[in-house]
Amino acid sequence: MVLDNIRMPGDIQKLDPELYPELAREIRDFLLLKVSENGGHLASNLGVVELTMALHLAFSPPEDKIIWDVGHQSYTHKILTGRKDAFDGLRRFGGLSGFPKLRESSCDVYETGHSSTSLSAGIGLVQARELLGGDYGVVAVIGDGSLSGGMAYEALNNASRVHSNFIIVLNDNNMSISESTGGISTYLSRIRMAKGYNELKQDVANKLQKVPGIGGSLVETISRTKSSIKQLVIPGMLFENLDITYVGPIDGHNIPQMVRIFKEARQINRPILVHVLTQKGRGYEPAERRPSFFHGVSPFEPATGRPKKEKTAPTYTDVFARTICRLAAEQDRLVAITAAMADGTGLKRFASMYPERFYDVGIAEEHAVSFAAGLAVGGLKPVVAVYSTFLQRAYDQILLDVCLQKLPVIFAVDRAGLVGNDGETHQGVFDLSYLSQMPGMTILAPKNSGELKAALEFAVSFEGPIAVRYPRGTAYRGLKECRDPMVLGKSEVLKEGRFLVLLAVGSMVKTAAGVCERLLEEGICATFVNVRFVKPMDTELLDRLAGSHTLFVTLEDNVLRGGYGEAVTAYMHEAHRECRVLNLGVPDFFVEQGDTDVLYQALKLDERSVFRRIKEACAGEINT
Repeated sequence: MVLDNIRMPGDIQKLDPELYPELAREIRDFLLLKVSENGGHLASNLGVVELTMALHLAFSPPEDKIIWDVGHQSYTHKILTGRKDAFDGLRRFGGLSGFPKLRESSCDVYETGHSSTSLSAGIGLVQARELLGGDYGVVAVIGDGSLSGGMAYEALNNASRVHSNFIIVLNDNNMSISESTGGISTYLSRIRMAKGYNELKQDVANKLQKVPGIGGSLVETISRTKSSIKQLVIPGMLFENLDITYVGPIDGHNIPQMVRIFKEARQINRPILVHVLTQKGRGYEPAERRPSFFHGVSPFEPATGRPKKEKTAPTYTDVFARTICRLAAEQDRLVAITAAMADGTGLKRFASMYPERFYDVGIAEEHAVSFAAGLAVGGLKPVVAVYSTFLQRAYDQILLDVCLQKLPVIFAVDRAGLVGNDGETHQGVFDLSYLSQMPGMTILAPKNSGELKAALEFAVSFEGPIAVRYPRGTAYRGLKECRDPMVLGKSEVLKEGRFLVLLAVGSMVKTAAGVCERLLEEGICATFVNVRFVKPMDTELLDRLAGSHTLFVTLEDNVLRGGYGEAVTAYMHEAHRECRVLNLGVPDFFVEQGDTDVLYQALKLDERSVFRRIKEACAGEINT
C-alpha cells in the first residue's frame, strides 16, 4: 500500500506524483474504516483529502504552519504527520483527539475546536514571524461555513495591515454543519458561477499580447483597470477590496493544480486567499448524499452507512424538538433561532412546520443572541437553541443585550455537561458558571424527559431571560413526575431523610438516585433533592433542611468554580455555619475526549465514586 510509506512528516513529498490518486483513495478507505469503528467527523474529512495532500506537498510542517479552522477536518493532516497507527484510539480517552492538539504533534500549531478563529491566529503567527525574523509559511484553512462567523471578518479587516506572505485557503463545500446560509454563502455561489473569469482574463491577455505594436500597451492599460473589470464580472470582490489578493475558484480535488498555486502564493508578500471548491463526503456515496448526517457520526456499518446501535429511545434533543413545535402551535409569537445547527439542535422539525418563524443565522452565535434580543423587543418570544459549548461564545451579548434589558429570550442549552468524544473544546461544563453570574438570568436544569417538557412550558410563559439546560443522549425517564405546577426558584424534594442532604442538578439526578439507594443499604437515609432551579436558588429549602441536617452534598456536571455548589457553600457559610458542604463536580481543568461513562469515572462523578466520596464524608459524623 502507498499509505504504508507515510510514517512521518514530509514522507508524502518523496512519493512519485503518479501515486497521488492511489494515496488519496487509500486515505479515504482508511478514514472510512476508522470512523466507522470509533465514530467521528467523516464527511468533512473525506472532502479535504486532496486539499490536505496538496498543502503537505507545497509546504513542510512543522516548519511551515498550517492552522485548521474548527479542526475536525484534520484527520488526513494527522495521517500525513505520522499518526496513522494511533487512529485505533480515535476520540477515545487517552487516545488520538479528533481535533488538532499541541501535545500530539509539533505539526499541530494551534488547537482549534470552535469556528472562525484561524484567520486571527494566522495573522498573529505572521506578525510573530516578522518580528522575530522567521522564514516559515503560514496557512490558515477556513471553511465557507466558518466564514459566516463575525470573528473571521474582524481578522479579514485586520489582514490589510499585513505586509508579508499570509495564505488563506477558503475550503468551499457549501456546507457548515448544516447547509450554509446567508449573504456570504450567496456571494460565494456567485463566485463559483464566475469560475470562467480567470480563464477568460488570461486568454484575453495572451491574445492581446500578440497584436503587433500595441498588444503590450493594451494589456498594461487593461491591468490598470482590472479592478473595475472584476467589479463587473465578480460581484463585490470582497477580498480584493480588503487588500487581499484573490485566486480561484480552483478544483479542490486537483492536486497538481493546487500544489502549483500554493507554491506561487508563497512568493507573494501580502495576504492571498485561494478559493478551493471541495465536495463534502467525497468518495463515500452515503456521505455525498447526506453530508449533514455524516458530519459527525457514531460507529456505523460502512456498507450501508447505518448506525451500529440503532436509536431505541428519544434523546433530550428529540424531546425538545417535539415540545417546542407543540408550543409553537399554541403561541404564534414563538420563533426559533439556530446558528447553523438545525439538525443538531432538533430545530429541523420546527423549520419544516413553521418556516416563516425559523431563522438560521449561520455560524454566528453572538449575532444569534443579539438578533434574538431584537426579536424580543419587537414583541416575539425567541428560542435560541444552541450547544452549551457554543453559547459561551456569546457571553457579552447574553449579559448586556438580553439580561441588562430583561428580555424574554429562551436559551435551549443542548449538550450541557460532559459531551464526550469531541474533547476539551466541546464539553458543556461551564454554562452554569457563566450564566449564573448574570443578573436577571433564570436557569432550569430538568431531571428527565418529562421535566424538560415542563421546563420549556414554564420558559415560554416566563417574562425574562431564561436558560433550560439538558444533556446529550437518551432522555432519562426514571423517577416520578411532580404534578404540582413548576414554581420559580423552587426545588423538588424527591425523598425526605435525615442528617445528609444530596442536592443534584439536572442529569446528575439519575446518578444521585442510585447513590441514595446505595447509601440506604449502608443505613444512611439521605434527603434527596432535585435542584431544578439553579438560579434563583431555593434558599427557603436550604434554611428548612439546615435545622435537621448536618452535611449538604451538591452534585453537578459543571465546573466547581462558579457552579451551583459554590453558590450553596457561600450561602450556607453566611446563614448556617454549623452545616458542612461537600461540592462534587468537574475539577478545574479541561476534560479530554472519551466516552462519557469513562469520563465520569475518571472525574469520580459516576455512581460508585460519588457513593464512596459521600460515605467517606459521613464517616464518624452520621450515627447510623
